Amino acid sequence: MANFTTIEAEPRARAGTGGARETRRRGKVPAVIYGAKQESALLALDPRTVLREIQRGGWQSRLYELRTDGATTRALMREVQFHPVTDSPQHVDFQRLAPGQPVRVAVPVHFENEGISPGLKRGGVLNVIRHSVEVFVDPDNIPERFEADLSTLNINDNVRWHDLAHTEGTRPAIADRDFVVATIAPPTKLTEAAAEAAVPAGVPGPAPAPAKAAAPAKAAPAKGGGKKG
Repeated sequence: MANFTTIEAEPRARAGTGGARETRRRGKVPAVIYGAKQESALLALDPRTVLREIQRGGWQSRLYELRTDGATTRALMREVQFHPVTDSPQHVDFQRLAPGQPVRVAVPVHFENEGISPGLKRGGVLNVIRHSVEVFVDPDNIPERFEADLSTLNINDNVRWHDLAHTEGTRPAIADRDFVVATIAPPTKLTEAAAEAAVPAGVPGPAPAPAKAAAPAKAAPAKGGGKKG
């Protein structure tokens, strides 16, 4: 059973820029909920609630129940707009969920067993290419996260889509290949040593810069001299 986070919301009557400004003057964040072949609904949210959800991380795949005047609507938080100076939330877009209608979500990837990975123990570096993976999935079966097991990976090994756990019932947005999620890259020192070893023996290095010639010494002025008669 999918878990939903409840958000208390207030209805707002006015749309457009003027209505949004009025909502902000009241200390609320304007929001809209759309989708599922229904009319869009205008909402006002507590800014503390919006900030709390964003700071939790993974909000783009979290399931929400928006409670307004006793009615509940299930939705995904799709976009949050921020003030360019204060970074305070200015507007929130929600997508209404319909049972049986797949939605596109970004599911975060969690990496496990880093401490026992042979490649990482040898000094390799975990190079994460995708911190989350976008998939199509039924709203009632959205996974909280995918998991990648690093326990057997050595240097230059990688994690691909088929290696992730908890992908059942999901379909990746990238469907034409078994894409890479992360790799175990060699350590920097090992890379430099390999590059040096690749230089053929007997190949001279760069010639040293020629030494600068010493400047000629200045002649000392003549001492004394006879008086002219």
